[in-house]
Amino acid sequence: QLQLVESGGGLVQPGGSLRLSCLAYGTVLDYYTIFWIRQPPGKEREGVSCITGNGFMTSYADSVKGRFTISRDNAKGTIDLQMNDLKPEDTGVYYCAAPRMFALCELSPDPQLNTWGQGTPVTVSE
Repeated sequence: QLQLVESGGGLVQPGGSLRLSCLAYGTVLDYYTIFWIRQPPGKEREGVSCITGNGFMTSYADSVKGRFTISRDNAKGTIDLQMNDLKPEDTGVYYCAAPRMFALCELSPDPQLNTWGQGTPVTVSE
């Protein structure tokens, strides 16, 4: 059974950087597209990025394109999100999540996500 655990969140100033990590374990990771989802305070969850099981395809929300980079290392069982030039609107709880095996890496329509990490909060503020 796939399980996910996020880490790396914290408080950062606008323009700063943060690297989130998602540790995946319990099954063969190569089969799973992994998503990073965030939930700003008082708002609905939104897709940030995704990466296919083999790492060959990625997708980003327009709001983070050029600033965030998703990557994975299946040997280590990790999926990272490097976040640069952070803005206050990036504030929220960030989750890594997985749909069914071999799912597409598309942020729209909203993906059907079956497995979630516990979330790690990110606050971008002076």
